[in-house]
Amino acid sequence: MSKTRNRKPKTGSLDDLDRAILNEIQSQFPIVPRPYEEVGRRVGAPEAEVIRRVRAMVEADVIRRIGANFTSRKLGYTSTLCAAQVPAEKLEQFVAVVNRYPGVTHNYLRRHRYNVWFTIIAESEARLEQILQEISRASGVEVLSLPAQEVFKIKVDFPV
Repeated sequence: MSKTRNRKPKTGSLDDLDRAILNEIQSQFPIVPRPYEEVGRRVGAPEAEVIRRVRAMVEADVIRRIGANFTSRKLGYTSTLCAAQVPAEKLEQFVAVVNRYPGVTHNYLRRHRYNVWFTIIAESEARLEQILQEISRASGVEVLSLPAQEVFKIKVDFPV
C-alpha cells in the first residue's frame, strides 16, 4: 500500500554499482548543491550515470522515497499510529482518503482485524484530531489513534 506504486520491486536486476549507490544514499545522502555528483565521486561513477540509475530504481520500485527524516517532536510536531478495520469493499476508497494527507508517513495492510495501519504527523494535537475526524467522516470508517507512550528512534540501514 505504498503511497506511490503497488508493483513488486525488481531487485534481482541490481548490479554492484546500483548496490553501491543504494548503500550511499540510505544514510549518507550529501547535502550539497550537486548531491548525485558527490554520490558518483564516492562510488566511482559520473553524475549522469548515478541520476540515470536512481531514476531506474525509482521506476522499478526499488526506491520508494528519497527524503530526510526529522525528529518531528523536536520541530514542534506530533504524531500517532493509527489502525482501522476496513471492509474489503471500502479499502480502495479508505486508502485514497488517508493518502490525501501529506503528513501520512506510512500506510500499510496487515492480516489482522485492524487491517489498515498508518502513521501521521501534524503541527498540533488539535490538527491531528481534526485530520482523523475528516478521514473517518470521508471514509465512513472509524480510525483508532494509538499515540506513542515512549518514543524510540532506531536508525535502520539495509546494506545491499
